[in-house]
Amino acid sequence: MQFLINQTKAMWNSPARRRLILITCLFGLLTVASAQTQIPIPNISLNPGGSSKPGDVSSSLQILALLTILSLAPALMMLTTAFTRIVIIMSLTRTAIGAQNIPPNQVIVGLSLFLTFYVMAPTYERVNKDALQPYFKKQITTEKAIERAQKPMREFMLKNTYKSDLKLFVDMRKEVATQENISLTTLIPAFVISELKTAFLVGFYIFIPFIIIDLIVASILMSLGMMMMPPAVVSLPAKLLVFILADGWSVLVKAILSGYM
Repeated sequence: MQFLINQTKAMWNSPARRRLILITCLFGLLTVASAQTQIPIPNISLNPGGSSKPGDVSSSLQILALLTILSLAPALMMLTTAFTRIVIIMSLTRTAIGAQNIPPNQVIVGLSLFLTFYVMAPTYERVNKDALQPYFKKQITTEKAIERAQKPMREFMLKNTYKSDLKLFVDMRKEVATQENISLTTLIPAFVISELKTAFLVGFYIFIPFIIIDLIVASILMSLGMMMMPPAVVSLPAKLLVFILADGWSVLVKAILSGYM
């Protein structure tokens, strides 16, 4: 017992050990106090309540409409921009080369997305300047901002829509429409059909040189009597070499972008 008392006195006489003991005791007291203290839980009410201010109801409806638009943003991104044409052309190029998953889908979609931003940059700048910035500064109403935002997008889609496709949807509704007052529900499907038509047409031109390479390789293998060797084994390196020597990616991207300029 005396030995323990002497050891305790020796530990207490040491300044470093004294600070360690005090810190340990303080930490224990804080732990006990925090355990006994009840942490308040916030009360979140989801019950609908009345409002005496019409502005509160209007703001709530605007937020609901904004969330709905955000849920449709991927579809609007694909169907009202250059994304559809670009991603289809990229996919057809990969198929024409014969590389099954090279480049991967993530690379093709990512490249198509950034090329879409490049093509749509002037249009989005006009939307930001004419509609978004005045709306954020509370200079125009929501209806006016939507009307101003539609104008650049409408001009872009009309510029890249075939008149035959546009006439198809206008005639089916039996409406008299001009380029200024044509509805988006008529313009968007016509624009998508035109983009698909253009993408498949460009894909056809891309397939021609690669088909010729496949025919040449198959003829050479047949003449050499190597009928058991698959032509794709030899044609794939040949197509890759021709594509690289022709600077294929730069030519392809230039051709895609020039179609929108």
